[in-house]
Amino acid sequence: MKKRVLITGASGFIGSFLCEASLQRGWDTWAALRATSSRRWLQYEGLQFVELDLTDVSRLTQMLKGSEARWDVVIHAAGATKCVKQEEFDFHNCDCTRHLVEALQAAGKMPQQFIYLSSLSATYGSAYGNSKLKAEQWLHETLDGSETGLVVFRPTGVYGPREKDYFMMAQSIDRHVDFAVGFEPQVLTFVYVKDLVGAVMAAIERGVTEGTFNVTDGGEYPSRAFSDLIQQEMGVQHVVHITAPLWVLKAVSVVAEETGKLTGRPSTLNRDKYKMMAQRDWRCDISGMTDVIGYHPQWDLARGVKETIAWYKENGWI
Repeated sequence: MKKRVLITGASGFIGSFLCEASLQRGWDTWAALRATSSRRWLQYEGLQFVELDLTDVSRLTQMLKGSEARWDVVIHAAGATKCVKQEEFDFHNCDCTRHLVEALQAAGKMPQQFIYLSSLSATYGSAYGNSKLKAEQWLHETLDGSETGLVVFRPTGVYGPREKDYFMMAQSIDRHVDFAVGFEPQVLTFVYVKDLVGAVMAAIERGVTEGTFNVTDGGEYPSRAFSDLIQQEMGVQHVVHITAPLWVLKAVSVVAEETGKLTGRPSTLNRDKYKMMAQRDWRCDISGMTDVIGYHPQWDLARGVKETIAWYKENGWI
């Protein structure tokens, strides 16, 4: 059966790959965007667009009522990863999720399957993670037992082409510097964007209607594994490895966050980011993803970094 799929956050890093994968399966695919959203990564033949403002439930309801489109699946990938205040995280990640569901209900357009992209950070108590957890809890309270199946994905750190945060590490390596924090050993997990998207597609194809799934590539890596692979793929011969104590990172994070509050622009480094970087163990159980969804990761870290760096080079990022 040909699926009709709506993807929020479609202009973002993960959202654009979701659109591509949905179209590749021959599904009718709609990219939900704001009026100001870029369509740079959405130049796909057959992709349909719908303007949705998740910040205003009344306006959103009218937008949905005014559209003739209906969807079998809604993939909610929109959200905020950088905010100045906890309330902003809560608004963009929790309240806007509520707005979307309430507007779909009011418009009589609830899908058969609602897929929410949360984060592994939901288990670690950061402001970002807490906002994702609140959204998960509200969705369960609202949709469990309804005709709409709810599937939640909690990916660990997602990297790949078009992603900008991990790209900063490549830029640093290109300058022959690798910066790390904390002297206690750290175990990290990663997932290549195409693996995450593949898991979402598999859940749709199998018609999964419930479950919360951690998503990694199945590997566990020491703190320098990612930067070492970047250095190898970029062919950088000599890198100075600098490790700072956590208290230095915390101090810098506080200053950066307070500066962000004054300028009104969220900083990449802040107290919340500090909490996540200070976390020493990012291991998790992904057995549900393989047992229930039947999906097995295809990109280990070495393969994923190789493809990512190749894309950066081809597109003139490095």
